[in-house]
This record gives sequence, C-alpha cells and structure tokens, in this order.
Amino acid sequence: MTPEILVIGGGIFGLTAALELSARQYRVMLIDSGPLPYPLAASTDISKVVRMEYGADALYMELVEESIAGWKTWNAEFGEDLYHQVGVMMLTHAPLMAGDFEYESYHLARKRGHDSQRMDSATIARRYPAWNAPLYVDGFLNPTGGYVESGRIIEELVKKTKRVGVEIIEHETAAQLIEREGRIVGVQTEAGHEFLATEQVVVTGGAWTMLLVPELANFLSATGHPVFHVKPSDPDLFEARHFPVFCADISNTGWYGFPRHPHQKVVKIGNHGIGQKLNAARDPRVVTPDDERRLREFLRGTFPALADCEIVYTRRCLYCDTPDGDFLISRHPNRPGLSVATGDSGHGFKFGPVLGRIVADAVEGLANDTTSRFYWRDLSAETYADASRWLDDTRRHS
Repeated sequence: MTPEILVIGGGIFGLTAALELSARQYRVMLIDSGPLPYPLAASTDISKVVRMEYGADALYMELVEESIAGWKTWNAEFGEDLYHQVGVMMLTHAPLMAGDFEYESYHLARKRGHDSQRMDSATIARRYPAWNAPLYVDGFLNPTGGYVESGRIIEELVKKTKRVGVEIIEHETAAQLIEREGRIVGVQTEAGHEFLATEQVVVTGGAWTMLLVPELANFLSATGHPVFHVKPSDPDLFEARHFPVFCADISNTGWYGFPRHPHQKVVKIGNHGIGQKLNAARDPRVVTPDDERRLREFLRGTFPALADCEIVYTRRCLYCDTPDGDFLISRHPNRPGLSVATGDSGHGFKFGPVLGRIVADAVEGLANDTTSRFYWRDLSAETYADASRWLDDTRRHS
C-alpha cells in the first residue's frame, strides 16, 4: 500500500519525524542510502552535546529543556543510559560581558531557574585539574545538560521506528524527486526504483538536501568540521566527575569536547567553527595536518596532559548550514506535496526528542512558535546568528 508520507533520510530528523507522523496515524515509509545508522551521517559518532545555552534566545532554551526531559524518558524506555547528565561547562579567556554568548546564556539560565554556577580560575584549579586554569578567568557550569551517545540513539530509534510500523527501506539512494501534475509525489532512486506518497514527501537529508532540492543550493551549504578521539595517558583526569562537557571560549576558538567515553575510553574533541565547504556526495571528509596542528596548539594551552596524546580516530563531521543558524523545517512554498526538515548547522541532535513534533507540525501546516521560526525564508549567505560558533573576522563582522 502506498504510504501517505514518504521520509527521505534516516538521521535524527528523519527518524523522529517518522515516529511522530506515525503516532499521528499516518502511514509512513522512510528510505535511506543505509545501512542505518549511516556511517557518513552527521547523526552518528559516539556523542553529541546536549546544552541549553543559546545566548539570549529563549526559544532554543525552552526546546532543550523539553528535550532533556525526553532524553530521560528514552533512557528509561531503552533500558540504558544513553543520555548522560554530566553538566556543561563554558569557560572564557576574558571576563563575561553583557552581550557575549556566555554572559547571556548564564543569565537566561539563572532566570529560568537553572543552577548555573559561576567559575573563576581558582575554582577551576580546585575542581577541574585537567584544565590550565590561569588561561580561563570566567565562565560557568550548568549541571543540567551533558551528552548523548548519538550512534547508539540512532540504533534504538531505528528499532523503535520499525516497531511502530514504519516501513524502512535501506540501501536506496534518492536521486531526484518525482513531480506529477504540478505536485511532488515521490522520489526516484539511483537504482531506478520509484517510491511514492499520497500526501507529503519529507526530505530530511541533512547536507544532501540541496542535491534533491536544488533551489536550496544558495541557502544551504555543507561544511565539514574536524573531530578527534584522543587517548589520555592519565584517564582519571578526564572522567566525568571532574571533567564535564566543555566549551573552551567557544565563540573565539570553536573548541568543545566531552569527558572520557564510558565505552570507547577516549576523549572526543571537536571544533565548532567556520569549517570546510564540501559536496556531501562527492568530497572526501578527511582531517588535515593543519587541523591536527591546531588541535595540538589548543591542547598545549588548555589541557597540558593531552598535549602529546595519541589520536586514535578522526572524522570530519558534516554540517548542513543555514545562513542564520536556524533550522529549515517547512512545507515548500512553491512545490505542493514537498516538505523539508534540515539545517542542523551543527547543533541539531540535542533536540532529538522534540524534532519529530516540530517536523510533523510543519508537515501538517500548523501555526506555532517553531513553524514560524523555522519556516522557508530567503537570507543572504553573509547572515549568521549562532553566537556559539567560531567564525573568521570577515564573517563575524559582515
């Protein structure tokens, strides 16, 4: 039987959308290049940050608050703690000032009742011995937040999606949308197969989205960002009890990371910066010697005990960027039958428990705060609003 909804892409956007749409009594099919979890997808890897800090942006903080409740519910449902509430620490090289990302994040969290605790160099030295404390003079720890084991979550969501009756088709790479009588009705795959839907086709392809919806090519961009898994010689220094998820003056450096992983036994460190422009389907995603040089420079200054550590794995995490850093979750305004849910801009996974609702609301054309915020829009590529992301001087001041 032809499904009512066809979802293209099985990452965190697609799986949660399929789950929610199925819960709303739609017949849903999901296709993906597969296998799921797809190794090249942004949704995989061992961990993703769950932080509520978005400067003065209350909507995102509210959504993360809801998401954290959802992560805890999934922990109970899956019978395993895949969300780890170890806290998120944001430290800066200079004192916090009004208007700064960290300052606004700290004060909004306090206003909303979160017990964010201000930090100075002396406190850092006393409580967090891995840090080069004199280099960081201000910041805070929010005990609400942490990280989620992202690849494992995708595995569990695939199982859950199948259990509720969504048909998942793997190893089918979408090649082009099918339009009939002025309406998008399905997709043709590289293998020549057609998959159709009676109501909506929902593209949740991350950085592949613009390959299927080429009119978005001037709005979305694919960028790759270096990620390192390193092996500490003194593991105890990097255990979660005194090494929470961190952002190290992230607006000015891009560096963030995680405590020692409970299963992989590595410390994951990445750079949330301007990245390297890529074609999702064509370009290799390799970490360069210059990326490693910058990592070593950061480690020497911030975590001396990791300065000469072994790098056991690298990857270039693929973002799908929007010019303003907001998601693009919307019906297509000019192509009936088509919806898109994309634009993670490197910060989407943490919203996993609420993404399905946001996408389903957009597919159904409901009006609310999220559908109006993430609606189809036209922005210059020079626009950028993610204050947590390190940008070069040209983009920051454009």
